[in-house]
Amino acid sequence: MEIWINPACSKCRSALRLLDEEGATYTVRRYLDEPPSADELREVLERLGLEPWDITRTGEAVAKELGLADWPRAAEERERWIGALAEHPKLIQRPIITADDGSAVVARTDEAVRGTLSR
Repeated sequence: MEIWINPACSKCRSALRLLDEEGATYTVRRYLDEPPSADELREVLERLGLEPWDITRTGEAVAKELGLADWPRAAEERERWIGALAEHPKLIQRPIITADDGSAVVARTDEAVRGTLSR
């Protein structure tokens, strides 16, 4: 399993702590240092069963600069959103865990983290 984190994020640190407590084997990806490509984002979105606007941190300053609040959340705009996430990884909700079974979860709660461990 892989977990995308920002070390400054308390939810990320909490997820890592829980993974360690449970003895999970995982790889850490500091996605601000190693941003995902558009293709990687498409794959993760497929695994999550979500759209790019569902994992976008719209409260970030760069989101306001881009005017994301006014972007349509529609299929024809999907690539525009993915491009923004790839170019500005700070916009990506965190942490994201990709499980070995092919699923993924936005692991903002202990329950979500534990759910990946039971797969």
